[in-house]
Amino acid sequence: MLVSLPRLALASCLLVFTLGLSASPLQAAGETPRVIALTGAGEISAVPDIAQVTTGVVTRAKTARDALSANNSAMTAVLKGLAKAGIAKKDIATSQFSVGPEYQHFKDGKPPRVRGYQVSNRVSVKVRDLSRLGDTLDSLVSLGSNTINGISFSVSQPKPLRNRARELAVEDAKAKAELYAKAAGVTLGPILSISEGGGSHPRPVAFARSEALMAADSVPISRGEQTIRMQVSITWEIK
Repeated sequence: MLVSLPRLALASCLLVFTLGLSASPLQAAGETPRVIALTGAGEISAVPDIAQVTTGVVTRAKTARDALSANNSAMTAVLKGLAKAGIAKKDIATSQFSVGPEYQHFKDGKPPRVRGYQVSNRVSVKVRDLSRLGDTLDSLVSLGSNTINGISFSVSQPKPLRNRARELAVEDAKAKAELYAKAAGVTLGPILSISEGGGSHPRPVAFARSEALMAADSVPISRGEQTIRMQVSITWEIK
């Protein structure tokens, strides 16, 4: 025999069943987690042990062939000098090569005319023994290199330094969180999220022009220190 329940009673049973399945204790209480979010920064410095030098030869002549021949001769001497200085072939790479006309311009409206040709050949050189960097630069100029565009210093093994900076950033964020929690009279709970923010890494350092190098008896080099900075954002639940 079928028994019909009143519609109101049936609706009430379905409502209780639905709430029992979908509502967590926190949601049932109408609460949201209280959190504290802070950013920490970590810095670590190290003396660089590698230098990257961009150097080369620019030659000019009436014809492209003469300019190229002069450039090839000078660059051959430069490359031999680098090898004599102990620079491995793997640490020398051509970064730019060009052959182009040079024009003479007139003020009376006449069209410009070709007055000669310029050949430029530049190489990027990695110097691993920084104690010989000054002598290497001096040797380059003596051998015929007339362009030294810049020097950048770096650390050969940056990963351990970045990881240490990350650890310091977490320690900094944690110290701040503990300070704020104590001042606010709350207790830190579990970590809800961790995200890494922007960090800073060493940038290339501009160097003197080649004319200044050719006027100097020797090339003084100061590599200084490289600073790696990392940031981390951490969110804690507070009680």
